[in-house]
Amino acid sequence: MSPKSKDIVLYFQVHQPYRIKPYSIFEVARDHDYFTDQNHTNQHIFEKVASKSYRPMNKLVLKLLNENPNFKVTYSLSGVFLEQALNWAPDLIDDFREMVATGRVELLAETYYHSLAYFYNKDEFEAQVIKHTAFIQELFGVTPTAFRGTELSYNNSVGQWAGEHGFKAVLAEGWEKNLDWRSPNYVYKVPGSNASLFLRNYKLSDDIAFRFSNTNWSDFPLTARKFSDWADKSLTNRDVLNLFMDYETFGEHHWEETGIFKFFSGFVTDWCNLPSHGFLTVTEASNKYEAVDEIDIPDATSWADAKRDLSAWLGNSMQHQAGKALYEQAEAVQNSNDEQLKDDWRKLQTSDNLYYLFTSTNEDGKVHDYFSPHPSPYDAFIYYMNTIRD
Repeated sequence: MSPKSKDIVLYFQVHQPYRIKPYSIFEVARDHDYFTDQNHTNQHIFEKVASKSYRPMNKLVLKLLNENPNFKVTYSLSGVFLEQALNWAPDLIDDFREMVATGRVELLAETYYHSLAYFYNKDEFEAQVIKHTAFIQELFGVTPTAFRGTELSYNNSVGQWAGEHGFKAVLAEGWEKNLDWRSPNYVYKVPGSNASLFLRNYKLSDDIAFRFSNTNWSDFPLTARKFSDWADKSLTNRDVLNLFMDYETFGEHHWEETGIFKFFSGFVTDWCNLPSHGFLTVTEASNKYEAVDEIDIPDATSWADAKRDLSAWLGNSMQHQAGKALYEQAEAVQNSNDEQLKDDWRKLQTSDNLYYLFTSTNEDGKVHDYFSPHPSPYDAFIYYMNTIRD
């Protein structure tokens, strides 16, 4: 009898927002370009991250795909990321096309604008998923069969919506509040749906995504062999290990000098060389493994911050006011014949804009501040509300 296989579902989120420029009250009704400042900040940031993270990681992933027939990867590429790549780094699109052509890289469906529209306006949400799916088909010639909410935002109704619209699987956070005594290392089922539910093993994912270069971490340094051992043990009598993280983990959040690329290469190669060990895409795993149980998640969850809910974007009065003001314009914008206006309004929906309004002095607050291009959450709120006012 052959040994039970040990499978990893490796998923990367690839996203860059259009950041609002410092937009003052004096520019309202005079300047309608909200995203281009004199320093071309969005282009500069995109090109910097492409150089430090996207290009070297794409090169490495393609190398590993060529060297290891058992290596497979799943990506979600936001529409706004793809737009910027087409404009400022089209070679990245070529890289992803080459990956998809191997047949071992899956692309997920999501909202085109990386928004939280599901929790505000269902019609707008569906329009963005349709737009994103069409863009993926146009660029890569494939149709997504699995779905990921922005920043793994999820509840039962999101999963049920995905199943009703033909998606075979949905991704979510493997938070103990929802799992209770169960392990995230199985395929589960969305209640009242045939869609499979994949829950992130956040402990092992965050060992790479957040702790890899932390010299104060008790397990520093993290080596490929050490992590392979942890992954192997986590799959004892279990089905699948879901490692989900930002693509910018490699080269941007952890610089090349930390050894992050070497670590990833070593881990993938080591894992693929172990007997009965391999990788699966999300849809492949949903086809291979039967769901062992339903997971009831009535309240919205995400992979952000310590609370793992939507408070990273909807946790204070500024965030609530900004979201309310934006979506109150939905009918007027959607009924207009101004395509540029519609596109600008949708770019404002990108979740990062609400993320920058987060106020806290704890560790979560430091992470928000790291990503924000604005001097403070209050400045970000002023720029955002001025833009909505215009």
